Amino acid sequence: MPKAILVNMAGTQVGEVELSEAVFGIEPNQTVVHEVVKNCRQGTQSALTRAEVSGGGIKPWRQKGTGRARQGSTRAPQWTHGGIVFAPKPRDYSYVLNKKVKRLALKSALSAKAASGDIVVVDSLNLDEVKTKAMKGFLDTVGAKKAVVVTPEVNETVIKSARNIPGVVTTTAKILSVYDIVNAGKFIVDKAALAVIEEVFA
Repeated sequence: MPKAILVNMAGTQVGEVELSEAVFGIEPNQTVVHEVVKNCRQGTQSALTRAEVSGGGIKPWRQKGTGRARQGSTRAPQWTHGGIVFAPKPRDYSYVLNKKVKRLALKSALSAKAASGDIVVVDSLNLDEVKTKAMKGFLDTVGAKKAVVVTPEVNETVIKSARNIPGVVTTTAKILSVYDIVNAGKFIVDKAALAVIEEVFA
């Protein structure tokens, strides 16, 4: 039975929590994790072709008699500041994945985090006020530089306190992202959110 440490908001360990074998104790399937993460590609890359770069309207020199190669524009690909050959353009890289594959990938990512001891359960993940310094102090105490913070429901205080901390992502228990889990160093989850995860994904 996999286990995780239980801490309070001061970052002090107050016990251990047993994790569901069905969600946190499976053999991680790296292939499906890779498929799901690869499906997150944004495809927003873009470069300019020779038709789109500015300038190049005038012929740089006359066609014949100079001894140099003929040129019609200074924006052809072989020129500095010229256009890009077969320039990449925004496109949709996504493809359809079965629900069972997505769920297996999520369980694999969570199980890998449990196996490496990177899951931290908080008895009550809440702050009295929106305070980035308080959130940063808690994360530093539990040794989380890059982390995904999971709450049972949308918690504006936690979200606003964490949104300016580089490498920290906040989410709720029902909309976990495989990419966020894989990309994070620590998986920090509210005890109530952990119960929701085990109920929904078991």
